Amino acid sequence: VQLQASGGGLVQAWDCLRLSCVAHGLTFGTYAMGWFRQAPGKGREFVAAITGHSLFTRYGDSVKGRFTISRDNAKNTLYLQMNTLKPEDTASYSCTADTSYLDVMSERSDYWGQGTEVTVSS
Repeated sequence: VQLQASGGGLVQAWDCLRLSCVAHGLTFGTYAMGWFRQAPGKGREFVAAITGHSLFTRYGDSVKGRFTISRDNAKNTLYLQMNTLKPEDTASYSCTADTSYLDVMSERSDYWGQGTEVTVSS
């Protein structure tokens, strides 16, 4: 299984960015997916999660109302639309997959991808 995240970059505060995560080697629609982030010197933080057929989503408190998680099962791709970015959103963003939605949200996923870096300047 391989998860490839992309779409990070350097943006200014209030800008938007969309991250993508392409999954290989799994039956994508049967997996819950999620995004986590880790800022320099800090622990990993839950960002968002989505069930296999997009029935349920959940967000971390710090991104609610600004970020939207979605997926396209036909393309084996997970997305994170990030609006109204703040400097405190600066972090490495990683995608994760597990057959259990609860395990995704509690950081117990079976599969993790490499991060894509997001830097938000003030």
